[in-house]
Amino acid sequence: MIPAVNSLKEIEVTEQPSLCHHMIRETCNVVGECDGLEAVKQAIYNILNTERYRYIIFSWNYGVELQDLIGKPMDYVMVEVERRITEALTQDDRIDSVDNFEFEVHRKTLIAKFTAHTKYGNAKIEKEVDV
Repeated sequence: MIPAVNSLKEIEVTEQPSLCHHMIRETCNVVGECDGLEAVKQAIYNILNTERYRYIIFSWNYGVELQDLIGKPMDYVMVEVERRITEALTQDDRIDSVDNFEFEVHRKTLIAKFTAHTKYGNAKIEKEVDV
C-alpha cells in the first residue's frame, strides 16, 4: 500500500536581478555592473554580435544567423534580417517584442534600426549587417 501524500506546497517564483558586468563598447573596457534596461541593451548587443550555431559555448537558441545572407538580393535580406533579429531577441524573456524596423542600404551594408520593447522600457537599437 502506497501512502497518499498531498503535501504539495506552493512554489514562489522570485525574479533575479539581471546584473551583469558593464561593458563600454567604445573603449572595450568592463567597468562595474549594470542592471535593468542597460543590462538588456548589453544583452541585445551580445546576441546580435554572436553568430548562431558557431560557438559551442552558447546554446543553439543564442545569437542570430546573418552570415548566410551575404550575396543575397537586398529585398530578401531585409525581410530575413527583420525575422531573424526578432526571433533571436525574443528568446530573452526580458524582451517582449521587436518592431518599427527601418532599413538603410549603403553599398554592401544594410543598417537595420528598430525598437526592442523590454520589461524595463523601450530601447532603440541599430545593427549593421554585411550583405
